[in-house]
Amino acid sequence: MSRKILVARVAAVLTVVLGIALAGFVPAHAAGVTASFVKQQSWETGYTGQITLKNDTASQVTGWKVEFDLPAGTTVGAYWDALQTNAGGHYVFTNREYNGNLAPGASATFGFNAAGTAAPVNCRINGSPCDGGSTNPTSTTTTSKTTTSTSTATTTTTTGPPPAGNKLLVGYLHSSFANGSGYIRMADVPAEWDIIQLAFAEPTSVTSGDLRFKLCPVAECPNVESEAEFTAAIKAKQAQGKKVLISIGGQNGQVQLTSTAARDAFVSSVSAIIDRYGLNGLDIDFEGHSLYLDSGDTDFKAPRTSVVVNLISALKTLKAKYGSAFQLTMAPETFFVQLGYQHYGGSGGADNRAGSYLPVIHAMRNDLTLLHVQQYNSGPIMGLDNQWKQMPSVDFHVAMADMVLGGFPVKGDPNNQFPALRQDQIALGLPASPNAGNGHTAVAAVHKVLDCLMKGSNCESYKPRAKYPSLRGLMTWSINWDRFNNAEFSKNHRAYLDR
Repeated sequence: MSRKILVARVAAVLTVVLGIALAGFVPAHAAGVTASFVKQQSWETGYTGQITLKNDTASQVTGWKVEFDLPAGTTVGAYWDALQTNAGGHYVFTNREYNGNLAPGASATFGFNAAGTAAPVNCRINGSPCDGGSTNPTSTTTTSKTTTSTSTATTTTTTGPPPAGNKLLVGYLHSSFANGSGYIRMADVPAEWDIIQLAFAEPTSVTSGDLRFKLCPVAECPNVESEAEFTAAIKAKQAQGKKVLISIGGQNGQVQLTSTAARDAFVSSVSAIIDRYGLNGLDIDFEGHSLYLDSGDTDFKAPRTSVVVNLISALKTLKAKYGSAFQLTMAPETFFVQLGYQHYGGSGGADNRAGSYLPVIHAMRNDLTLLHVQQYNSGPIMGLDNQWKQMPSVDFHVAMADMVLGGFPVKGDPNNQFPALRQDQIALGLPASPNAGNGHTAVAAVHKVLDCLMKGSNCESYKPRAKYPSLRGLMTWSINWDRFNNAEFSKNHRAYLDR
């Protein structure tokens, strides 16, 4: 299975070695702390940069401060794994609470998105000048053909692997409520489900960033287990190779990270939930008005809106904290993703939420385990053939999937391509029964959709641009509604995916 990702306009990897001497370290040629700057991704109007610090001394480093200048015309937008201040283009990055201590031979990284193409200059560390020069090695990435006019390249990722097995079923478990479908204990979740999303952790207020998760109250769910039983059942599922994630948001959980304080509260509270139950990661199910784009925020590759920038920073921080095994999934509605083919933000009188998930998906694509767009509860969406698609038709599902599997021009601009995600990062989101959501799709129609996307057969009028045999599987709302509907979704689609 491919572990590569398409990146728009990656020209070369620019490495600037920043020789850094610790304050008070006298010998001129002794080993010190070094940092390397890499342009991980580049496009016409900006780039994603990463700085890696390494302690080549024999002593513990107990904190660091990296500062540099960016020439006029280049500014930092989103950043992660460091604290940042800026005064007139002079940027100062200091360590976070979890990456300031570097043992001999250890390293730490932080990163940022830049609007503009200039690289950092005049680097300093702890008040001392940075030594060293810069090189421009040949990129180790390889060119990959696509069906768009935008050149692309591939690069390896460090995303935590999903559960073993070729195809996955992902389901949401009503853990904090019953919702008319009945409560299911964690121990009783059927074996067909590979990734179990705990619904939901919700904020103490819309803008606090402080998330809380509690099991369903006994008054609503008489058969709810104790917290100890719930935690033990999670461990048992994980021992079977399943992944269990906490899902944030949902229809009623509006989360707006409008400030850095909210961002930090988000990281802290999500970490507490993950640690408390020993979870595998996080699912972002932001709906309603959680994400939007400010006026003038027009480039998904270099976002400027606080709720977007702070979410990206928070997710980068969580990824760095938990490492390569951390699972990150997203469940946006079509309004926030595929509508971006027509509208991006509020320009031209459109809703300022249109396409607002795109900068988050793009910034996290190297760390994203699965994107499963909710292909339900959707209005008509225009496909890449410029024809309106209505749920729950086969054409609707194929066209929506084709956009994220093959990439698409944002606002129809061929010079502003949203790059394709890897096939194994995509699952199709569908309701488990007519009770679960608008747009329930019959089993036979779902199998036609999968045939069309993965095999190029059984298509209707919309033909995808390519075959996608490594499409990862299906997501559903929800495990509970599936049981309510006699397990029609899990039994039939598990059998199809396993054949």
